[in-house]
Amino acid sequence: MEKTIYDKYVCILKEELIPAMGCTEPIALAYAAAKGRELLGRLPERVVVKASGSIIKNTKSVVVPNTNQMRGIPVAVAAGIVGGKPELELQVISKMNTQEIEDVRNFVETIPIEVEALDDGFVFDILIEQHWGELKSVIRIVNSHLNIVYIEKNGKVYLDCVSDMREEKQDNFSVLSMEGIWDFVNHCDLKDVEEPIKLQMELNWAIAMEGMRQQYGANIGKVLNETYGNDIHNLACALAAAGSDARMNGCELPVVVNSGSGNQGITVSVPVMAYAEAMNIHGKKVIRALLLSNLIALYEKVGIGRLSAYCGAVSAGASAAAGIAYLNGEGYDTVIHTVVNALAASSGIICDGAKASCAAKIAIAVYTGLMGYEMYKKGQQFYAGDGIVGDGIEETLKNVGDLASKGMLETNNEIIKMMTKERKKSDE
Repeated sequence: MEKTIYDKYVCILKEELIPAMGCTEPIALAYAAAKGRELLGRLPERVVVKASGSIIKNTKSVVVPNTNQMRGIPVAVAAGIVGGKPELELQVISKMNTQEIEDVRNFVETIPIEVEALDDGFVFDILIEQHWGELKSVIRIVNSHLNIVYIEKNGKVYLDCVSDMREEKQDNFSVLSMEGIWDFVNHCDLKDVEEPIKLQMELNWAIAMEGMRQQYGANIGKVLNETYGNDIHNLACALAAAGSDARMNGCELPVVVNSGSGNQGITVSVPVMAYAEAMNIHGKKVIRALLLSNLIALYEKVGIGRLSAYCGAVSAGASAAAGIAYLNGEGYDTVIHTVVNALAASSGIICDGAKASCAAKIAIAVYTGLMGYEMYKKGQQFYAGDGIVGDGIEETLKNVGDLASKGMLETNNEIIKMMTKERKKSDE
């Protein structure tokens, strides 16, 4: 692999596999709010939040950590304003003290926080205005969770690159391909990439264990484990679900994300680690298996997009199965057919926001990924023309991307209407 391409792979991993506490869409709101409060220089007396439909969808039902189990956009914004530390990025509200946690509820109850839908052509779009008297700060984030594109204070614009975001630039991601990923995983110097992978192993396993120990949400992980036992096939699904159980329902442990999503970070990593433990595999092979699952998931999301009506657990579950196949010593053909089989089977699962049921979808996605692997091991596969399956892995991934980013646009709009109760009576 050419050094310039190699360096871009390393850069992608270091930029994408980062720690976050809490569901990342509310955390992005908290981050923008914390930056705006810092810019304003004081607590505001009025706040205006404008957000795209997909941000509203992914913030409506999930518990915001360090808020005493509160939910919603005003809560996420209040947490960022009251106790957010923007230098911590996606862990912006992880260091709140006891008084700040108590102050969040008071802020929500006493300070006007107006929430408006923002439809300016971006699926991922957050704009937060904070006012105190005639003072005003404005922060806008577009396309990804930390990507601030507009800064304004008291009418003076300090940054405005919104127009540059009209066509999302993914120069680094353009180097990704399945063959390139396979080459990189097998030949990279682990010293260049092991730091984020090892952190992912540590943090994501810890939250999976927390989900299995405690009561969170619908306890999908526990239900699977108690019902179907410790067979490794089931345990891999249960542990991944347990991590999401905890994360979606207020657990304050961080995770290392994939494609900006903690649930996807859990899904690509925890099942692979569960299999490695059961198979007594440790060290370099596990790291390379996790590199494979992470990079495949990142590659899949290039076409799908960060936010859509397509459930990201589906692509992550297929990627996890690829990592498990790698642990078993399988070659390139088995890996790519595992991914195709899984995507062919479960690509219809919708994303209807971040919430407790994400854990169930994760379990389904991991199960489907494992089914795709077992199919190919037994000489079975889906072929080009079987639904969305294309002629090879690259065409199949393109089809999935088109399905998610184009075909499911209206699905996403309908989901948002349902969740915000804005459907017309004639549609009910």
